[in-house]
Amino acid sequence: MVNREQLLSLATSGHLSGESKPAAFFLHFAETAHEGNAAIESHVRFFRETGNDIAKVQYEHSFPVREEIAEGGDWSALPAYGPDFFARPLEVVAGVVAELQSTAPVIVTLYSAYMFAQQTVGREALRRQLAEDPRRVVTGLRTIVESMTHFIEGCIRAGVDGFYVSTQGGEHGVLPPDTFEEYVMPWDRAVWEVIGDRCPLNVLHVCDYEGPYKSIDRYIDYPGHVVSAPTQLTDTILTGVEIAEAFGRPFMGGMERLGVLSNGPVDRIRAEAAAAIASGPPSMILGADCTLDSSTSWDNIAAAVDVAHRNGSTT
Repeated sequence: MVNREQLLSLATSGHLSGESKPAAFFLHFAETAHEGNAAIESHVRFFRETGNDIAKVQYEHSFPVREEIAEGGDWSALPAYGPDFFARPLEVVAGVVAELQSTAPVIVTLYSAYMFAQQTVGREALRRQLAEDPRRVVTGLRTIVESMTHFIEGCIRAGVDGFYVSTQGGEHGVLPPDTFEEYVMPWDRAVWEVIGDRCPLNVLHVCDYEGPYKSIDRYIDYPGHVVSAPTQLTDTILTGVEIAEAFGRPFMGGMERLGVLSNGPVDRIRAEAAAAIASGPPSMILGADCTLDSSTSWDNIAAAVDVAHRNGSTT
């Protein structure tokens, strides 16, 4: 296992001490474990049984659907959700911090304002509204960041070590590039401004939720101590070394979330983990390109983690 101090040092210095590589894989738990003690216990058990080196709290508290937001101009009616709205997820955050922070860094999933807007009105409606009336949609994105601020502040008060901050909507074919850059990127950056420099381990997650990227270059100057990004683009495959060098920070990833990691067998999982480490930078965190399928065997994850802890050895 790579201890908490080594990982926090990796985040601040960009260099990893020790022979073992850290590893961190994540998945969503059953709906019955999204809140309260059941959620806390699932996070703790998953962390301990897989051997992960980072504990990440999953975010399971969607923004409400607002059918009254039918056009861009309707976003002005979106209310900001205050601290009470986030009470249940913050209870989970505080519980995981209390259980695990003495052992490992605890970070929290933070979806983008774009994703919360999509939860609010639906995927196709949001794309249409951004195409027809983007300046008024921005009113809603601003309000969403105001809401997210309450959650971020609550997490920091609970003592988290950082956030796993997603950017979404920039995948190839989702939005016209100029629309994303003018109307969505500023609200990605606004979230980072709320976080500031108050946490020692923040991960920039370039999320390919809606498909692959043509390029990830537009995110190079986003903040974050570590970058988690897919290696498979529309027209090319990147290595962990190339991503780390382009972003100027340690890389988290290397394995495909829906490949052998999900389906096995274990010997192929171990081989892929070893290959990812061999093609990655010296200072990396072995992980997947995004959240694993919920049905993934925890034993599969433990096998990949074990290879990292053996510094790429499969035996």
